[in-house]
Amino acid sequence: MEYTLKKSLGQHFLHDETVCKRIVESLEADHKKVLEIGPGGGAITKYLIERPFEQYECIELDKEKIDYLLKKYPALKDRIIHDDFLDAEKPFEGNFSIIGNFPYNISTQIIFKILEWKEDVDEVVGMFQKEVAQRIAASHGSKTYGILSVLAQCYYDIEYLFDVPATSFTPPPKVVSGVLRMVRNNHPYPIADYNKFKGFVKTAFNHRRKTLRNGLKSNFPADKLTDDIFNKRAEQLSVSELVSLYNSLYQ
Repeated sequence: MEYTLKKSLGQHFLHDETVCKRIVESLEADHKKVLEIGPGGGAITKYLIERPFEQYECIELDKEKIDYLLKKYPALKDRIIHDDFLDAEKPFEGNFSIIGNFPYNISTQIIFKILEWKEDVDEVVGMFQKEVAQRIAASHGSKTYGILSVLAQCYYDIEYLFDVPATSFTPPPKVVSGVLRMVRNNHPYPIADYNKFKGFVKTAFNHRRKTLRNGLKSNFPADKLTDDIFNKRAEQLSVSELVSLYNSLYQ
């Protein structure tokens, strides 16, 4: 191996070629712009650069990996952005897709960043720690359903594709991984102010064991919290119900 693994960057490199190909094949359309997050040693990059995308770029924080990738895959010249994805500017104008074996230590933050770009990102294929992937895809009533589930599902249809065992990586992580596909919802919920809605959802889920009435009482007057729905907990409400509740409270 011509590069070192950095625990501080959450690096575990995928060596199972069958899994690499499955991840790349899960990205649906060829004729589009694609950003890969964290190419690392090029596990899926080598398959991505073979596809006839309109444009392909990747973003990598680790300079050592960039040097390795440029040496190993000359086709990546001028296609690598040396930056932290969480601080990066949008790489393309118009719609584009995102793919990656996301670093587990920032995978939740990656989703929140993608949601900031939701008008432009029409598809995401990503590998996460399995419990994070399950949280994003969770349905209401589930213990794993929460802020990430609601915000992602407001804008994307989410499909849990497959598990990836620890033995597929070097070094093997202590967790099972999971691959998700997120496709932008063509019938978005009526949310006029995403940041305001995000704050509402965070407040609703901050006290998971409390009823919505108790969880929201410091934010709204009591006469706004009289409906029976406020006897429920946030995790009992579907995405649609939470959006409706938000709109009724802020109208």
